[in-house]
Amino acid sequence: MMPMVYTVYGFAIFFIVAWVCLWLIHIMSLSYSKWKLHRTVDRSPPEQPYPGVSILKPLTGVDPNLFSNLETFFTLDYPNYEVLFCVENEHDPAVMLVNSLLHKYPHIEAQLFVGGMCVGVNPKINNMQPAYLAAKHPLILISDAGIRMRDDTLLDMVQHLRDDVAIVHQMPFTCDAEGFAGVYEKVYFGTAQARMYLGADFLGINCHVGMSSLIRRCALEETGGLAAFGEYLAEDYFMAKAVVSRGWRMRVASLPALQNSGTRSVGALQARLTRWARLRIAMVPTTVLLEPLSECLPLGAGAAWAAGQLFGAEPLPFFLVHVLVWFLSDWLMLRSVQNGSPPFTKVQFLLGWVWSECCAPLVLAVALLNPEISWRTRCYRLDWGGRAHELKPKLKF
Repeated sequence: MMPMVYTVYGFAIFFIVAWVCLWLIHIMSLSYSKWKLHRTVDRSPPEQPYPGVSILKPLTGVDPNLFSNLETFFTLDYPNYEVLFCVENEHDPAVMLVNSLLHKYPHIEAQLFVGGMCVGVNPKINNMQPAYLAAKHPLILISDAGIRMRDDTLLDMVQHLRDDVAIVHQMPFTCDAEGFAGVYEKVYFGTAQARMYLGADFLGINCHVGMSSLIRRCALEETGGLAAFGEYLAEDYFMAKAVVSRGWRMRVASLPALQNSGTRSVGALQARLTRWARLRIAMVPTTVLLEPLSECLPLGAGAAWAAGQLFGAEPLPFFLVHVLVWFLSDWLMLRSVQNGSPPFTKVQFLLGWVWSECCAPLVLAVALLNPEISWRTRCYRLDWGGRAHELKPKLKF
């Protein structure tokens, strides 16, 4: 009987420790966001000229916001940069949009690269490789198609560079959008994602998401260049891991990355989060055990049971207070990341928050039960450690 009692108390202590640690991360991330994000960008002339930047823009297909998103890269307040657009196929409709922008802004140095170069299974790396080889500047900005830039974003990122800093990346966030999908997206990226991203950066843990990432070309070449990461789907994580292992540091920029997809939907975001979860499980298998403890509802349930076992607390009131304080903490985090009030009511935030929190454990469960990854028109299988293998399409009879 005694071993059973010790086991119960051991689990209870584990949940309480995890609960305390997560609340410390809440406090740390919220405080860090107030200090880190949305600083005023210094537009005064520098003592030394800013280094040139080659912007790589991999494109596949179009959406209603693509033209306006791409146009923001032609109006950046930065003295020396080039924009290198990459498409896999000359018949891609994005080609027409790019050509119209090249015609509209002839004074901006920009090129279109068509066809890609096969260096691995990652289609994004393959698409960017010719442009990367042709890039002429010492800094490389890899920017996804759906990113919208403020005119001072690139200046902010470059100003975060130091002699020992090789990567400056933006924390993922979203532009304002109408509809429940827009609320869900902003709530997720402004609360759960922001909390773990800022907490990891503060603690020096690799949290690099490559949707908008500035990297020194010399540091990337030390690791074998862009092509060295063609065997991974999560090339951003392994790129940062390889660069940091050589003594370089990373920093998060003060302006978040503004995702501005023109085709938002709840299903599309959940499919994306499931794909990311599958990648994390393959890269860091302990994700399966630790990630549920970072979510409000599973952690709250475990901590409520543990408080009852250890301190005689009533589990239900404990759980309800936990959820309420977590909700209020996330509201403050979203306001900090948004740099003001979000573009929806508190009731809409409540609905989006409850949906996001309830879906989070289900997303992880789906990723665990079905590890096959679908990305655009391709399917992949991941080995432990993150290497990817493309699966041949199944024949239909």
